[in-house]
Amino acid sequence: MAGRKRDKAGRPGDRKGAPAKTRGAPHRDVTSKAGGKGGHRDAGGKPSSRDREPARKAGAKPAPIQVAAQDDKQASQLFDRPLTRHSGALPGERIPVILESLEDQGYQLLDSGNGEKLERYGPMRIVRPEAQALWPRRMKPGEWDNADAVFTGDTEEDGLGRWAFPKAPLGETWPMQLMGVDFHGRLTSFRHVGVFPEQLAHWRFMVDAIEARKGAPAKVLNLFGYTGVASLIAASAGAEVTHVDASKKAIGWARENQALAGLDKKPIRWICDDAMKFLLREEKRGNGYDLILTDPPKFGRGPNGEVWQLFDHLPLMLDVCRAVLSRNPIGLVLTAYSIRASFYSIHELMRETMRGAGGRVESGELIIRESGDDASEARALSTSLFSRWLPHE
Repeated sequence: MAGRKRDKAGRPGDRKGAPAKTRGAPHRDVTSKAGGKGGHRDAGGKPSSRDREPARKAGAKPAPIQVAAQDDKQASQLFDRPLTRHSGALPGERIPVILESLEDQGYQLLDSGNGEKLERYGPMRIVRPEAQALWPRRMKPGEWDNADAVFTGDTEEDGLGRWAFPKAPLGETWPMQLMGVDFHGRLTSFRHVGVFPEQLAHWRFMVDAIEARKGAPAKVLNLFGYTGVASLIAASAGAEVTHVDASKKAIGWARENQALAGLDKKPIRWICDDAMKFLLREEKRGNGYDLILTDPPKFGRGPNGEVWQLFDHLPLMLDVCRAVLSRNPIGLVLTAYSIRASFYSIHELMRETMRGAGGRVESGELIIRESGDDASEARALSTSLFSRWLPHE
């Protein structure tokens, strides 16, 4: 399959229906530097559905947003769907896999340490908390003092109130570009900046697979799509995209990003809905997708108060994702943030979900490595767990 990585010895590192021979020895896949044409869970930490939608620019014609109809009785019936008991052999496996995103022209991890990280997002140098950075900083204090924005988190107010600006006051947004797609970086009250650059590893795989398709365009479903960067990169590569998020405000941001990227005419459906409800309706309708990206939060609420608990609802979500995969799939990609679990938990769940489907499941961690002239001195930050099913060994 186009875009699939192999280990350093050139072996896939697995056998169908049996553990990989190198199980226990980590595989490291490193994405190539992006920046060209067409070449990411968005992920956890989505804004809540109670947030206000951003103001539109005068004269702008926003892309239509589809808001799910209110039908609590139907939703209750849909959620009664039982898990499917699949038969057959488990898919092959490749574990553990470390997916590393190298610096992009729009992003760098400049330094980390003492519980913080210093990053460059486009022209902006930003300092944010990072509990895993237990080591000392590499750079001199002056480099950190030169940051444009520092997340303080010392107030409860929304917007910019939780940020400090050492040099000069800044606005909420600024222009960025990753993998050739323009969008807005955004300072939020919950520490995030509108994009998760560790997803570059998944996005490179996605773009390679989309561009390798012959015939009809690939159909991509992006669940918990947040500000839409992954959706825009997929559309730029030639896919037909369905973007689902429960937050109307997040979809408003995504729609603004679409306009900034000049992708208004690309086939993207923006849907404000609870991800589980949407999936179950698509299953009943018989709709299918070639690639599904899902980046569920640990806990969340839908637009009508629906409650999402990852450990309670993830098995059913993946089961329905399998049901709506097309007959010629690219894959199913899951990213999990901020959960107290090993990647083995989602790895074994993914294998059971795809029992009898063939292919393989590869799981591990997404990491970002510090930039710098001396690669031997660059430390890596683990950002999230992932598991993905691919249809071919």
